[in-house]
Amino acid sequence: MIKLDRRSILLRALAMGAITTLPACNYEDPNNPDLADKFLHAMAAWNDRVQAALFDPHTLAPSFRPDQITNPPRFNAFYDISQVPVVDPASYTLELGGQIQDKTAWTLPALQALPQTSQITRLICVEGWRVIGQWGGVPLGDFLRRVGADTTCRYVSFKCADGYYSSIDMASALHPQTILALSFLNAPLTPPFGAPIRLRIPTKLGFKNPKSVMQLAVTNVYPGGYWEDQGYDWFSGS
Repeated sequence: MIKLDRRSILLRALAMGAITTLPACNYEDPNNPDLADKFLHAMAAWNDRVQAALFDPHTLAPSFRPDQITNPPRFNAFYDISQVPVVDPASYTLELGGQIQDKTAWTLPALQALPQTSQITRLICVEGWRVIGQWGGVPLGDFLRRVGADTTCRYVSFKCADGYYSSIDMASALHPQTILALSFLNAPLTPPFGAPIRLRIPTKLGFKNPKSVMQLAVTNVYPGGYWEDQGYDWFSGS
């Protein structure tokens, strides 16, 4: 049973009220062929605002027992496993940008020396499938505070070795289960699962968990994302 306060009920009712306008709209306006796109973009922005308003930074995603871990694990990406990039861990550095005081790049050993946490959580794909895995790494909120990030900014963005890019809201970045993952199934990350470092954020859909992260930045300028720029919901979380 999910407990809803009056504010949550109201926001959900407003969201459903907006959705019910869809069948009544006629988008086939010959004088304005972009009307449908404009309306859908407006609805996507509305959905993002509602999801952000409903997000509780203190509510944890479900965790699971070791015997519930999906075996074998499932690979997912926007390319075939044969095209997975291999990043040399010896020369790897995590570049920092945007509203961060100390932009010194971080090597993999330096990241591994930070306090670590572990979680057994579920990754849910927008395609409908889900898997449970064990992840370990550095809490992103702790890392952002360590490097002097301006946590009043709206976005944290990520650029990856495979050309992928994504971004999340600051409240989700500071969530206690959001980590810079360095291990998977009690072993260092392998290339198919995002080596040498990936974002693991169990409060959002799988495509918001970018792999092989090479650059992290904090900004107030909307950074978009690989799938988000193609029409996917940007917030995409609980």
